[in-house]
Amino acid sequence: MKTVCMWIIPVLILLLLESKQVESKKYQRCELTRVLVENYHFDKTFISNWICLVEHESYLDTSKITVNQNDSKNYGLFQISSKNYCSEGRKGGQCNMKCEDFSNDDIGDDIACARMIQEREGFKYWKGWERYCRNPQNLPNLRVACNLRSLSPLRTPRGFLLG
Repeated sequence: MKTVCMWIIPVLILLLLESKQVESKKYQRCELTRVLVENYHFDKTFISNWICLVEHESYLDTSKITVNQNDSKNYGLFQISSKNYCSEGRKGGQCNMKCEDFSNDDIGDDIACARMIQEREGFKYWKGWERYCRNPQNLPNLRVACNLRSLSPLRTPRGFLLG
């Protein structure tokens, strides 16, 4: 009986740890472009700015966490700051989100917060955009590289928008 318990307990611990793992995703440029336009209805006019921003902020990786000099952290695809827009360990900040929720493969909450930030502060909020994407000549040509013209928001057979 003692031997069985010694075997079962480590297995149960491993199963519990395994169930707590968060999935993350590393996107490719055109894959993320398609997802943003088709699933989240991003305007094609600004999609190159968004893709450039994400490439320079998180390298298209949803699990990216950056520790800043002021001890705040930036989370996820859009590198959303714990200083103003989310709270660690609980919902909070201007987006009323838990920061850790920005580091998984569900980018819907990241997008909602990033859009709010962009509406309030513009793309200049992101240092990666300011440094690398501000000049329109530096933006990726997604129309050619990702066949942007062929992309449109997805609709269900009844005409309801997805995403």
